[in-house]
Amino acid sequence: MLSRYHTVKGEGGTEFIIQKSRFIAYVNRAETEEEAQEFIRKIKKQHGNANHNCSAYLIGEHDQIQKANDDGEPSGTAGVPILEVLKKQQLKDTVVVITRYFGGIKLGGGGLIRAYGKATTEGIAATGVVERKLMRIMHTTIDYTWLGKVENELRNSEYILKDIFYLDKVEIKTYVEEQHKDIFLNWIIELTNGNGKIKYGENEYLESNSIC
Repeated sequence: MLSRYHTVKGEGGTEFIIQKSRFIAYVNRAETEEEAQEFIRKIKKQHGNANHNCSAYLIGEHDQIQKANDDGEPSGTAGVPILEVLKKQQLKDTVVVITRYFGGIKLGGGGLIRAYGKATTEGIAATGVVERKLMRIMHTTIDYTWLGKVENELRNSEYILKDIFYLDKVEIKTYVEEQHKDIFLNWIIELTNGNGKIKYGENEYLESNSIC
């Protein structure tokens, strides 16, 4: 599993006019090729009367699934420019469909490449990008007498509190970067004078807004 990567927040997009042609960008996250193809089918059904519904997607940890479709535009002027934007922005598990309603003015090969690239870039910007970071979930069990101190210290630390369960004892789940899990364990032991019980939990991706 990748330690971190970038992808889009979810479904979104935007639209604009170039030389009287209407371009509508649709962007979504897709973690499998089936999800990507289903999204493309949905947009094509929604815009069945459009001149073109061009698409591309990039899926997998190592971008092993890459597809581009010009949908009737001259070869290499639509699907590939969309895919190239995904690669340039280093996005993973992302699908884009650009719907075009022809306005009567031909853009030429270069104009189409620029238009589909612009539509993809603006669609991604409108949708938003997140960073997904692989974290270890640490399970800490303490007596209620330690709750105030431990919770306060956690909330004022670099660690991210996930859940607190109030059972016979207090169970706390915390997101910790993989390389810091042993440091966290020792910190909790010291904080609770050895009274806290800690287990290494599962790995899970944590999302945060990207500043890219």
